[in-house]
This record gives sequence, C-alpha cells and structure tokens, in this order.
Amino acid sequence: MKKCLSGLCFVLLLASVKVAFAGNSYSAVQIAEESKKVNDFLDKKFDEAVGRNPEMASTLGLKTNYGEWSDRSDEFAVKELNIAKANLQYIMQHFNLNALDAQTKLSVQMYEEDIIRNSEGLKWLHYNYEVSQMGGVHDDLPAFLINVHKVDSLGDVFAYMQRLKDLDKVFDQTIENLKKSEALGVIPPYFTFKYVTDDIKGFIAGCDSNNESNVLLTDFDTKLEKLHINKNREIEMEGQAAYVIKSSVKAAYQKLLNYWLQLEPKAKARGSHGIWDLPNGKDYYAYLLRYHTTTNMTPDEVFNTGIKEVARIQQEMKVIMKNVNFKSDSLKDFYAFVLSDPQFKYINDDNGRAALLKDANTYIDSMRVKLPYLFGTLPKAPLVVMKVEKFREKSAAGAFYEDPAEDGSRPGRYYVNTYNMNNEPRFQMEALTYHEAIPGHHMQIAIAQELKGIPKFRRHEFFTSYIEGWALYAEKLGKEVGKYQDPYSDFGRLSMEIFRAARLVADVGIHYKHWTREEAIDYFVKNTANAKGDIENEIERYFIWPGQATGYKIGMNKILELREKAKKELGDKFDIRQFHDVVLTNGAVSLNTLASLVDAYIAKTKGASK
Repeated sequence: MKKCLSGLCFVLLLASVKVAFAGNSYSAVQIAEESKKVNDFLDKKFDEAVGRNPEMASTLGLKTNYGEWSDRSDEFAVKELNIAKANLQYIMQHFNLNALDAQTKLSVQMYEEDIIRNSEGLKWLHYNYEVSQMGGVHDDLPAFLINVHKVDSLGDVFAYMQRLKDLDKVFDQTIENLKKSEALGVIPPYFTFKYVTDDIKGFIAGCDSNNESNVLLTDFDTKLEKLHINKNREIEMEGQAAYVIKSSVKAAYQKLLNYWLQLEPKAKARGSHGIWDLPNGKDYYAYLLRYHTTTNMTPDEVFNTGIKEVARIQQEMKVIMKNVNFKSDSLKDFYAFVLSDPQFKYINDDNGRAALLKDANTYIDSMRVKLPYLFGTLPKAPLVVMKVEKFREKSAAGAFYEDPAEDGSRPGRYYVNTYNMNNEPRFQMEALTYHEAIPGHHMQIAIAQELKGIPKFRRHEFFTSYIEGWALYAEKLGKEVGKYQDPYSDFGRLSMEIFRAARLVADVGIHYKHWTREEAIDYFVKNTANAKGDIENEIERYFIWPGQATGYKIGMNKILELREKAKKELGDKFDIRQFHDVVLTNGAVSLNTLASLVDAYIAKTKGASK
C-alpha cells in the first residue's frame, strides 16, 4: 500500500478526502463517536511522532527520550513523511469520513495539507541555510539546554549530561547536511561568515573557563545546585560536565569551525546575493512565497502590495507629524529626529536596560485589562519578560517570543535584546510588546496550545502568514482600545507596520529582482524610521530567510479584510470577541482555511439572528 502513496496514486487519494466529506446524514451520537475515533488516532500518531523527536518532546514540557537529540538526517525526514502518508491512508480506509463533525473534517484536511507542504519541502531539503547569523546548532543547542532542558531530579541531570556527550553527533549530522548543500551550490551569503565565526570562536574560548563565559557549565551548575544533593556528589558531577564541555563539546565546535572556515572562500567568491543566484533559485523562491504566505501571490504581486502599503502608511505618519507640530513636512527629517533625539533612546547601560524591561512589563499589564473587551477566550499560560542571554545577544533578533510548555512548567517568554540599546528605540517599544507578548504571539500560541476538542498536531501547527500576521494585527488592536496615547508611540506603531510593508518590497527585490544588499538597505533607509544598524541586520535576515518576512503584512492584511467582511455582512450582530475567537480557537491555519472559517461564522451568525 505504501507504493500507492507516491505519485499519481497519492494525489488521487488526497483528492478523495475532499469527496468523502460530502454525503449521508448521521445522528449526533454517530458523528461524535466517529470524530472521537479519528481524533484519538491523530493524537496517538502525534505522540508517536513526538517520541521520535526528543527535542520537540522537551519543548512541549515532556521528558520522552530525555537525554537524546533529534535526528537531522535525510533518512529521518523521508521516513517521517512516509509515516504521515501511511497515517492518512489508514484514516481513509478505516474511518467514515462522512460521519465527522466540522472540526474533525478540518483536522483531516489540515493533516493532508501538511503532507502536501512537507512533500514539496522535501524537494528543497538542502536549500536552506542551516547555519547563519540567524541560528544553527552552534547557538540553538546551548539555548535549548539552558531554556528548555529542565532539571527536577538526578535523572534529569544524567539526561543533560548525555545530551552534552552526544552533542558532537548532532554537529556531525549538521556538517554532513552543510556539505550536501555545498554540493548543490547552496552556499550562504558571504556576510554571514564573520557572525558565525565570531560566535563559534567565542563559545570555544568559553569552554576552557570556569566562569560565566562557559555558558553550559554555568547553566549545569545552577540547575544541579537547586537539587540540594550531597556536596561531594555535586562537585563530582560538575567536574564530569566540565570535562565533557572542555573535550567533546569543544571538539565538536572546533570541527564545525574548521569546515566553516574551509567553506568561506567559496562564499566569498559567490558574494552576497539573493537565492535567484542559486541553482533553480527562481522556483525555490516561488515555493517559499507559497509556503510563507499560504497564497498563490506572484513575486510582482507581493512587491506591488508592499509599494502601495508603504505609501499609505507614510500618509498616516504625516498626520502625526502635523499633530506634534514638527517644523518640517519632510518624513525623512522626522525619521532623523526620532532616531537621534535623546528622548527616544534608552541609555546604553544597566539603568537603560532596566528601564526597557520595566516599560515592557508596564505595557503588558496595561493591555491585560483590555483583553476581556477583545476576546472571549484568554490564555492560562503565564508570560514573563526576559533579556536575551549574553551568549547569543550579539547575533539574536531585537525581540522574539518562545512558547510556554503545555504542562505549565515553563511560561511564555518575551525576549528583548539589550546588547545595543541604540537598536531598541523607546517609541517602538509599545508596539513591539503588543506584537511579541499580548495580544500578539502569546495570546495566539498559548490559546492554541490550550485548545480542547482538536487533535494535538493542530495545537502546534505553524503558518508564517497566520502567526506573524496575527502578531502584526495585534499591534493595531492596541490602537483600537485606546493605547498609544503618546503620539510618538503611535508613530512607533506605524513605523513597525511600514517596516513590515517595506519587507514585501525588499524581500522580492533581493530574491527576485536581483537587488544587492546595499540597494535593499538604501530602500529601507529612505522609507522607514529605523536606525541603519537595525536595518542592516534586518536586510541580512531577509537574505538568510527568504520569503519569511513577507508573511507578516500579507497575513495582517487578510485578517483585516476578513474582519471588514464580517462587520459589513453582520452589521450590529458583529462581535469583535466572537470574531477573534474564530481566528484564535482553531489553531494556526492557512489563510484560505481562515477565510472559510470566517465565512462559516458569518453564515452561522446570520442564521441565528433569523
């Protein structure tokens, strides 16, 4: 039967899923029973997949195969896809798809969509830049051990130690994957090499020390100390961990560095170009746009959307300029003013860092009281604000969010990067907080994880345009409930939005229109209100992560479009809380699926009012 899941037979099978959704009438009991069987099956298969992916298990707060790393080989990726195909085939053969409730039908449809997406993605398996300034095993694995691997017992300590001992195996797999990319002609842009080299060298230097520069040993000691075990045993285990870090862990980093330095001359010869310069780069970019936007928009359509949105937002910015009595009518002059005036900067010292963290918490607290007016469903998971750790602050993004553990053992984390306070302007902090924390990523992700009545895989789905589109939409929600009382803070909101609109232009410019790094930077400098250093980091991100940055504005625009449609059709029956529940209580979905869900909500509300 597995052979039938390849080629045309697989396509026909997927098509039959949709056909099966039409059909006979069944009793409520029959529908509930059959839906439960399908959901139980999908949950069982999700648990099995998590069991084969120890890092995902740990991220979920589980200790399944604790002490192991996830397999990064091609064979594992192919095997996982084939397992998913076999699961779908089993659903087709053993369950009555006509006798499912709407949510379960959607679950089967989404499981199918995941298989299609992953099948297409497998074609481009070694086209991604596996190591760059945006991340890679050199940064991600220490961050994982520090932030995800929790220690509640001696068994957890042994698991931590085992992961340290086996870290070299992960690095070997990564180097093998990098070599496969190299063989395809897929080499990262030259500018990323210095970042990665500096990070790896810095980590290696820390391996031989016993102070805070040895981030893994510091973390291990801190976690071990909290167990309050026999002091002699504690000293013995610390010594074992130090030995592993100074020997095999350091050797793994050195091996990666050696390969990376060997690859650098090829990168220098290639230069810093978009993926149009890679073999089949045009087709790869078209795939990435489909993947990240979940639309069939062409590069030119994405580019033109960005041009129009930038112009619209600039007009709104000019209104604020007039309201604050700015002496010039030039946006460029206003940009220069907000970027240079001390009132808009945090002091680049510990006091400034403390002020930034305080502001972030204040914005979160003030938004919390507004949530019941916007949402019928609120997350239970706690949220904390944290500084980016020193070992990755130099190359990390300015702010980002990390998911809570499902079991409540780890809160949602809103990270702010305090490495260079000049890159964190005060006037953007309010919008940034709404984006990363509430009502942005924390609302969406925590609610998805806490959903009941849908299979587990849907609680952890990822669609860039939905997830990032929601977070950008969340920035605007703040305005709609009376936030941004400071006009400069409201300008900060618009400056964040125009940044995402300009991304549509720059991303397509880099990867489709052959823009250079300097051309993309120049476009941002002329059209956005961000510091040049921040812009340079962002443009370099787009080179490394093609297509991803387009999902934000495309997703936000779609959510606003659907909201306006619902308001127009429902009139005084429209309830913003109900609309947001439709958007958030189905987990992450593609934009087409979201549109279908909103249409169903409109139809149901109209029917209830008759």
